[in-house]
Amino acid sequence: MKKYLSASLMCADLLNLEKAIKELEEAGIDYLHIDIMDGAFVPNITLGFDLINALKKITRIPLDIHMMVNNPSQFIDRLNVDENDIICVHYESETHIHRTIEMIKNKGCKAGLALNPATPLECAENLTDYIDMLLVMTVSPGFAGQKLFRGSEKKVAKAKSLLHEWGSENILIEVDGNISLPNGEMLSGAGADIFVLGTSSLFLKDKSLTQAAEDIRAVL
Repeated sequence: MKKYLSASLMCADLLNLEKAIKELEEAGIDYLHIDIMDGAFVPNITLGFDLINALKKITRIPLDIHMMVNNPSQFIDRLNVDENDIICVHYESETHIHRTIEMIKNKGCKAGLALNPATPLECAENLTDYIDMLLVMTVSPGFAGQKLFRGSEKKVAKAKSLLHEWGSENILIEVDGNISLPNGEMLSGAGADIFVLGTSSLFLKDKSLTQAAEDIRAVL
């Protein structure tokens, strides 16, 4: 099965973002992973809606939008997306998560459900008819540069098994947090499909984006 690379833009050179995106296109990156943080759901604030919508004008790479905010339903209509893009919301962020997922699907794009490291996979069972992707966080959301939680590969393997049990093998599993080459290889072996890449493997001082992408692909 194909493995997909999703480049975390919060780790890119924000002062030269258009140049970085062109380099990511040349490197064959599959998604641009965009973190939206509100300073409440997670203790950080990042990219805003105007910037995100502007990206659609300069790149053909689909957007992988990760909403780390409370009550994301109030913001979904502010995003300009198409059928190739993904909007992913956290299970923990809404009281009525079904309604939020349906809002995403009604925009004509793909829907993702994110689970924090301590959130049981079983929480996703009643949402599998609505989602296209399950994001298994391998660190606590909010900051780059963290260490992978021990046992993350076991959770990914269990997610793969449960999706099969639920008849939802078509749902892709994404992993986000400290996806280094060794961790990427391990999580790929456990069944992950989409890999969010940041400072651990893609945005490196001693490698071009193209070389770094080739290196991570080689181990997945």
